[in-house]
Amino acid sequence: MRPFLPMPAVIPSPTRGVWHVGPIPVRAYALCILTGILVAVWLTERRWTQRGGRPGAVTDIAMWAVPFGLVGGRLYHVATSWQPYFGHDGDPISALYVWKGGLSVWGAVSLGALGAWIAARRHGIALPPLADAAAPGIALAQGIGRLGNWFNNELYGRATDLPWGLRIHQWNPSAGRAITDPSGKAEVLGTFHPVFLYELLWDFAVAGVVIWADRRWRLGHGRAFGTYVALYAVGRLWIEAMRVDTANHILGQRLNIWTALIVGIAATVATVVSARRRPGREESPMRGGAVAATEAATEGEAGIEAGTEPDAGRAVENAPAHQTTPES
Repeated sequence: MRPFLPMPAVIPSPTRGVWHVGPIPVRAYALCILTGILVAVWLTERRWTQRGGRPGAVTDIAMWAVPFGLVGGRLYHVATSWQPYFGHDGDPISALYVWKGGLSVWGAVSLGALGAWIAARRHGIALPPLADAAAPGIALAQGIGRLGNWFNNELYGRATDLPWGLRIHQWNPSAGRAITDPSGKAEVLGTFHPVFLYELLWDFAVAGVVIWADRRWRLGHGRAFGTYVALYAVGRLWIEAMRVDTANHILGQRLNIWTALIVGIAATVATVVSARRRPGREESPMRGGAVAATEAATEGEAGIEAGTEPDAGRAVENAPAHQTTPES
């Protein structure tokens, strides 16, 4: 009788990432991205109102930031991994197939910030306090989004026999499921480092550190966002070095390692300079014109309580200097 040999402990991977409700495909990757966005909006809204922001403003900003972010994430991915789309035997149309995976954090945050800036100007909101409110939510969204890579059996590292190794299947990206043998059993490619899980845990830790630091030091003027970017870049350096998927290289290193290094240094320098030049937190999350209007209203109320009333002619003459409307 053959001795019983226990199978090594591994993290299983799904054998299917797409389900169909009638003719409509339901993709796990898209659901993970959507869940991350909802969590980010919820947390940002809470932090925004705690900073004195108008309730509901975050949803208005997200209507711009989310589409910009999705486009930016895809553009960066296609631009830095262009061979499958525009190389030899490439398929340019597949560059539009965002549901099959391929969204870059760098592009998503960059173009998403542009969308947020446009919306913030329209609503008279200052971007730095908005970014500070959004920072931990963005990190959580990134971590939740990495679960989509798990469903797609992607984003793994070198082979390993560690107990937390990730079992990866031979995958059919077009069908969104594992390739099966004649008996119908999913074919296993091997067991690898779960890089998606490493980044998920790192992102959650970054969110926790930013929330703690913000409460401890009342970070303002974009420093909570700068802390998030710097910490994420540090993690991305070692996580990126573990990946074994195809990538373009510069001077022997993966392109995203250089991106993480440059962005991380820039974020650290900007955060330190901001702390020295503008310590503390903003008094108001609104742009300068809105702040002036608020201060004018406060002064007017104080004058009435003191029993004084400004001259009517002066009030009419000075009104435009104290009243502004959000730019459109």
